[in-house]
Amino acid sequence: MGRFVPDVDYRNRFARDRAFRKMTRVLITGAFGQIGTELAAALGARYGSDNMLATGRSLPDGGSPEGLPFEPLDVTDADAVLQTVKRHRIDVIYHLAAVLSARGEKDPRMTWQVNMDGLRNVLEAARRATVAQVFWPSSIAAFGPDTPRDAVPQDTIMRPTTIYGVTKVAGELLCDYYLQKYGLDVRGVRYPGVISSAAPPGGGTTDYAVEMFHAALERGRYTCFVREDCVLPLIYMPDCTRAALGLMDADTSRLTHRNGFNISAMTFSAGELAAEIRKHVPGFVCDYAPDERQAIADTWPRTLDDSAARAEWDWQPEYDLPRMAADMLARLREHQRRTAG
Repeated sequence: MGRFVPDVDYRNRFARDRAFRKMTRVLITGAFGQIGTELAAALGARYGSDNMLATGRSLPDGGSPEGLPFEPLDVTDADAVLQTVKRHRIDVIYHLAAVLSARGEKDPRMTWQVNMDGLRNVLEAARRATVAQVFWPSSIAAFGPDTPRDAVPQDTIMRPTTIYGVTKVAGELLCDYYLQKYGLDVRGVRYPGVISSAAPPGGGTTDYAVEMFHAALERGRYTCFVREDCVLPLIYMPDCTRAALGLMDADTSRLTHRNGFNISAMTFSAGELAAEIRKHVPGFVCDYAPDERQAIADTWPRTLDDSAARAEWDWQPEYDLPRMAADMLARLREHQRRTAG
């Protein structure tokens, strides 16, 4: 299969023509992380596994998601990234490899190397290999204590206090630079905390939202590392995946922004989450012992204004807290049943 050369109508054709998508070769970095695990499976279903390449530092014990073709890739190795993109004639890149907020504070130097040098290497490879599109997610960690806590505007002050947040702000600016300087179509959203049933927490400040579900089913008790009244915006993985695919499909002519879109799905406190879980797991007990991650959470917003995403590419979440909790617990129970059998 020969590599196609993107034309000026590529993005609109891509959005409306399923057959055209089947010509597209897709690379996903960080394919085994919290977002990558389920997004890789969704991309495989969309493009066909033969057109996919899942990459990461190593293959997990469970194998590649959905059996997708896999190669090891260190995104901090610029030559390796470029050669991988060229060798596989990649047309679209979903760049998810990153060190998250809580883990990042333990090793700022590594976080910068992975998050910033890795992003630069991917963007440069995409430019040199004429890749058509790149998806790179930012985060609510890009905001800081000077940002409004509620209804955070799309365009606002961004002065984060974590190295992870710093790399997200710098990354948004770098993506804008590659768009303006080279015309590279880089798109991305600012993800809230992500809740997934398929992958374990990856070292983020909102990991409590995933850990609480597992603990409820496994032990009936959980000690939460943020306060009971700690309120943060979160998103369930099916909506997380829909946001990525929806933005990448969007008609370019509608986009005033290109990356760093605020998206909102659910907002609740740790205590409200525990109460919702208790409806499905009677007797579940949640204790609260805030640690250093609470200080990070205190710098993040409670709610986001995602009107730009809704207006420019019709963003609309499907999961609220009750629906998410019921589905999450059903998925985890099914996984327990399968593994026990």
